[in-house]
Amino acid sequence: MLLVCEHASNFIPDDLNALGVGGDGHTSHAAWDIGALDVAIALSRLLDAPLVAGTMSRLVYDCNRPLSALDCIPVRSEIYHIPGNADLGDADRQARFDRVHTPFHDAVTKQCGIANPSILVTIHSFAPIFNGIAREVELGFLYHAAPAAAQAMLAQEQKRDVFRSALNEPYAAKDGVTYTLDKHGEALGLPAVMIEIRNDLIDTAEKAQAMAQHLSVSLNAAFPDLRQQAAE
Repeated sequence: MLLVCEHASNFIPDDLNALGVGGDGHTSHAAWDIGALDVAIALSRLLDAPLVAGTMSRLVYDCNRPLSALDCIPVRSEIYHIPGNADLGDADRQARFDRVHTPFHDAVTKQCGIANPSILVTIHSFAPIFNGIAREVELGFLYHAAPAAAQAMLAQEQKRDVFRSALNEPYAAKDGVTYTLDKHGEALGLPAVMIEIRNDLIDTAEKAQAMAQHLSVSLNAAFPDLRQQAAE
């Protein structure tokens, strides 16, 4: 298994002057996936799986987006305006891509070559309330075009009946969120699943550890061939 956490960090380099974002924008969900890195690190330890995690805020560049995506360098994210991203020319956009996207995806490609994984798992979190609407789903399992891995995880979660789980919720491929999943997984014939976790369930280290423990059981049950390989 290879674990990936694209939105692991809210770090913005000093030379970008905080992108002009004030208030709590830098610590909000707009800047990163709250709790996702803690879950990913715990899963990496529990499953003895390599992890590639982003080191820069998605406000600088969202490495789960291609350069062609309008929101790869957001001018507005949720309720926050990002002045430092306004009116960027093609050269500036390319520079952000080279600075964030390229090293991240090179690292994923390298780890795929080293680990030769049987499945790619990306770890994300989502806000409990979005645009004023409460989200009832607690765990989402997403796919780009090949549903088998996501369906296997959903089946395990529904069998265990601990969290409210759904397929392609609260996002789906049509929302442009499966770029990494497809690029390093499905497009190469590698089974892949994107796990979305409601961030109020993982916003402390203790809750993130508990969620990782829960998900490790479901992952082992959903993909028993991986468990067998680990035992061997």
